[in-house]
Amino acid sequence: MEKPPSDSVGIVKVQYFTFADPPNEMALEKGGKLGPITIAYETYGNLNKEKSNAIMVCHALSGSAHAAGYYTDEDIKGPKKNTGWWDLMIGPGKPIDTNKYFIICPNIIGSCYGSTGPASKNPATGKEYGMSFPEVTIPDMVKAQKILLDSFGIDRLVSVIGGSMGGMQALEWALQFPDIPKSIIFIAASAALSAQEIALDAVGRNAIKIDPDWNGGSYYGTGKQLQGLAVARMVGHISYLSEEGMEKKFGRRAEDPAMAAAMSDFEKKFENGFAVEGYLAHQGKKFVDRFDANAYLYITKAMDYFDVDNKYGGGSLNKAMKRIKAEVMMVSFTSDWLFSPAQAKEIVQALTLNNKDVSYIEIKSIHGHDAFLLEKKTIAENKILGQAFKNFLIHIK
Repeated sequence: MEKPPSDSVGIVKVQYFTFADPPNEMALEKGGKLGPITIAYETYGNLNKEKSNAIMVCHALSGSAHAAGYYTDEDIKGPKKNTGWWDLMIGPGKPIDTNKYFIICPNIIGSCYGSTGPASKNPATGKEYGMSFPEVTIPDMVKAQKILLDSFGIDRLVSVIGGSMGGMQALEWALQFPDIPKSIIFIAASAALSAQEIALDAVGRNAIKIDPDWNGGSYYGTGKQLQGLAVARMVGHISYLSEEGMEKKFGRRAEDPAMAAAMSDFEKKFENGFAVEGYLAHQGKKFVDRFDANAYLYITKAMDYFDVDNKYGGGSLNKAMKRIKAEVMMVSFTSDWLFSPAQAKEIVQALTLNNKDVSYIEIKSIHGHDAFLLEKKTIAENKILGQAFKNFLIHIK
């Protein structure tokens, strides 16, 4: 048996929690009901006797419950393709320290990694929901997470932590259930998407919908690879990076043959393709292999309609922030133009005007929005963010 690193949570497994069986379906924010609902989740560390050391970690748009550790021995000694998406941050002695905390990471409803979503079978029909899946919102996702939390008998959380759409969930936790999280760590996110962000989501959705193989969402069982989803992912990846980061990583360099295999016949006609073209084609192909196009449609819509100002403040962010009781740490990255530091600072200002306990850290980075995922090469950023986490969490009582 391959031994995992000493600071790893080791081999983990996905667990499942099902609730809202008919006739007790969960009411949804936009109307209608959903049930039964299954949430896939993973846990790391041990829950103490008082059940007072729990932290919830929320994932981004295309993330899963697999935030840390490995699934098999092969993952440990191999290319680590199944390493948790935030393994650098979660584990013994790491910034989210499993020697101290019990971490729960749930997969959102509407996703395709084990939680109920468009690709799940509708028990009423025996077929995949597809476009008959009801509209779910970020408040619905958090409401479902609260029911999962109740199943553990946990009534307080040390913190809710998330980046990107995970940050939106953390903020929603502090607003919808203000007495539960003692703190939140809100990373590279916003209280509402800008017009530009909504526009990027719309381009991705339209790329999917004009793909004839999408077939109105009824493509399950066809075995077809939806190229529209690949294009949506390409658009997304451009927004996750920065101009400086892309220039440094790719410039006008020629394509990497390993990446070029995913390019279309048209690009392959040319003698010298660009590295960035091959990279985007490769990322698009990988995404089609692992994600569901209908889930992408529903989740991006949920992000678009997330609007703290209107839901909780009658159009005023300042009024919305009055509800928050948790201590807040806001994190942004200088080169993140998708969720800019300016958007984070608006929330910081609103919290400050309400005399809320808030801290803010802006990390210098060339890695754009993706900086919060902290690839191993971004060692300096990893240390800065990791130390900020430790300093913040250590005083949450």
